[in-house]
Amino acid sequence: MMRTNNWVPAVFNDLFANDFMQRAANTAPAINVKENNTEYIVELAAPGMKKEDFNVHINDDGNLVVKMEQKQESHEEDKSTRYLRREFSYTKFEQTLILPDDVDKNKIAAHVEHGVLTVDLPKMEEAKARLSRQIEIA
Repeated sequence: MMRTNNWVPAVFNDLFANDFMQRAANTAPAINVKENNTEYIVELAAPGMKKEDFNVHINDDGNLVVKMEQKQESHEEDKSTRYLRREFSYTKFEQTLILPDDVDKNKIAAHVEHGVLTVDLPKMEEAKARLSRQIEIA
């Protein structure tokens, strides 16, 4: 009969892997894109994130890049105990969105409220947005 000494991980796996403490799924956050007469609105679900966790910018190709990164660590030091299981929380996400031609890239704004990042993409005035026109042949 062979004895193994791996009872500690099994005990903790049974303790933590149950219906009361489910692990978070590793999926991309939900993104909504809305449009009205004056702007496009991008909403990204990011519960628990702060504005410092985000980076929103326009890249060299003129696309909107949304990055978020959050690290959580518990640094409790106790010399009389040792870790049998220790978990860290780390979230990282990056999404590139191709912007429509009628977006005024100089007026883009973003804010975080109630766990939702909102990026406002104002449309250019109608006269500026029209690049196509009829050319007369002389």
